[in-house]
Amino acid sequence: MNKTQIARFGYFRLAVASVEHRIADLEFNAEQITSAALRAKKQGCHCVVFPELSLTGYGCGDLFFQSILLERTRQVLGDLKKMTRHEQMILIVGAPIAQGGRLFNCAVVISGGEILGVVPKNFLPNTQEFYEERWFSAAADRTADEISLCGAMVPFGDDLLFRQKELPGCVLGVEICEDGWVANPPSGQMAVAGATVLVNLSASPEILGKQDYRRQLVQSQSARCLAAYAYASAGPGESSTDLVFSGHSLIAENGQLLAETERFSFATQLAIGDVDIDRLYNERHKNNSFAASSAQNAYRKIEFNCAEHAHTPLHRPLPCHPFVPANLNERDQRCEEIFALQTTALAKRLNHIGVRNVVIGISGGLDSTLALLVTVKAFEKLDLDPQGITAVTMPGFGTTTRTRGNAESLIDLLGAQCRIISIDAAVRQHFADIGHDESVHNITYENSQARERTQLLMDIANQVGGIVIGTGDLSELALGWCTYNADHMSMYGVNCGVPKTLVRYLVSWCAQASFCGETRRVLEDICATPVSPELLPPDEAGEISQVTEDHVGPYELHDFYLFQVVRHQFAPRKVFFLARQAFAERYDDATLLKWLQVFFRRFFSQQFKRSCLPDGPKVGSVALSPRGDWRMPSDACVQLWLDELEGLHVG
Repeated sequence: MNKTQIARFGYFRLAVASVEHRIADLEFNAEQITSAALRAKKQGCHCVVFPELSLTGYGCGDLFFQSILLERTRQVLGDLKKMTRHEQMILIVGAPIAQGGRLFNCAVVISGGEILGVVPKNFLPNTQEFYEERWFSAAADRTADEISLCGAMVPFGDDLLFRQKELPGCVLGVEICEDGWVANPPSGQMAVAGATVLVNLSASPEILGKQDYRRQLVQSQSARCLAAYAYASAGPGESSTDLVFSGHSLIAENGQLLAETERFSFATQLAIGDVDIDRLYNERHKNNSFAASSAQNAYRKIEFNCAEHAHTPLHRPLPCHPFVPANLNERDQRCEEIFALQTTALAKRLNHIGVRNVVIGISGGLDSTLALLVTVKAFEKLDLDPQGITAVTMPGFGTTTRTRGNAESLIDLLGAQCRIISIDAAVRQHFADIGHDESVHNITYENSQARERTQLLMDIANQVGGIVIGTGDLSELALGWCTYNADHMSMYGVNCGVPKTLVRYLVSWCAQASFCGETRRVLEDICATPVSPELLPPDEAGEISQVTEDHVGPYELHDFYLFQVVRHQFAPRKVFFLARQAFAERYDDATLLKWLQVFFRRFFSQQFKRSCLPDGPKVGSVALSPRGDWRMPSDACVQLWLDELEGLHVG
């Protein structure tokens, strides 16, 4: 994948470096910075951020007052300036810079053989182990907006932003160490003024527990600013007279950690991440609170160019299943949180309407299993008798022995009240009433069964004085893979915020975490059963003949597409690009494109079903309720999206 392709999708490749260095050895430090910059360039990086005072070392102490150190700093900056003339990349290094009779702790931004600007530190820590006010002045104390440096007049101040010409949405804002730890960091104002990539040159000493706090700080600030935040920290080459430095450098984007270095390595380390400028812009466009903020300061914007480097595949997490936790350590916590959201929502609804009975259709499939588990948990929360749950299994023309057996066993094992009602006779009477030939297995044949089941559930709910719990999931709603006024309808839909890939994951987790013996066996077999509405007769062996994913496509692809289109608002070509990256080993380009076209066609054509959804809880960052997250006309045209896909080349 070459640079032109990746840039077209709005990515900016960024590296943070924790370099091997020595206190006051500027020649050695400059060599390490140059070496790290060239390593980063080989990996296609546009920008490399180095730690605070990386040219001299943070721990120079009173050596900062030595004229020879300051003079040599300027000479070394000149050498780095010349290096970038040939390498065409942007370097941000830390250095002490004198101006107006004062000394400033600065970030020097270098690109294209020029020093683009010098940003002095705003906040100087002067407590506990920090004594910066002994040597440095704060940015507010500067007396000029330019300084003479390396033979040129250079912009100087904390009001500088740096914009990439080839990717105008990529705007860099720079702060230094303590600036990012204060109550009102300068990066917040920079973000409001347009900065999408915030960088922090740091020398953060390590103490017990600080690693996690630092990581949370970087992720939180990136989320608050709807930006990327790159934090380059000094390593153990710093003085250990009283402190230890670990070189913990990180890159986060809108709360997500993209990359970080290992700690306590004396060798130079790089953490590289592809920042998605397109994603950040989309997030800002839809966040009216961000748009309503206003920058208190005016900023000078300085443009820079980036060379067209060759690129390896994306340097950022890109899970195939974005709705499912990638880290197994998060599994229990995430699943417990989801169940808490679903059960609390249902418990609130039951309390509000004052009912102690519910009705739920159980097919032996994933969705109804999850809905039943949630309902049982909600009854436990309310201290209600599980016999108030009337679980109805309604075998029809396509029901297999496997799914029916699992449905009946699960109802019994969970202590709910079981009712078994065959729909065969009722549906045949309906066929006779409307004049439909039972041997014609068309949509009328299928949907008549689905609507008969819903009628039964609604009428039983009247019998028991309860409500019908809906079982349909978010993926089915996105694709419209539900029968209008049948499984599409209920009094409360507990799964409406849970996509299919996550449904399977949740049921599997329940089997392992909450149950044992026969209940676990049944749940595991349900997870292993192909997804099917079971509306067509079984095959000759009595097995499911109607596999949903054979007709509508793999749910893992549709859930991936749903996340990229609704959560990030990406254009079809970018969704296809990301799918190629994520599923390179599993699907060829033609398959990915085929199901992406199906996704867009169905997503647009089936909006009318989402426009009249029953109530149900939002669970994750993607939801399709017409009363909340997703407002879309039912007659919107899909052609614009399909036309873009038609222009893509596969193979």
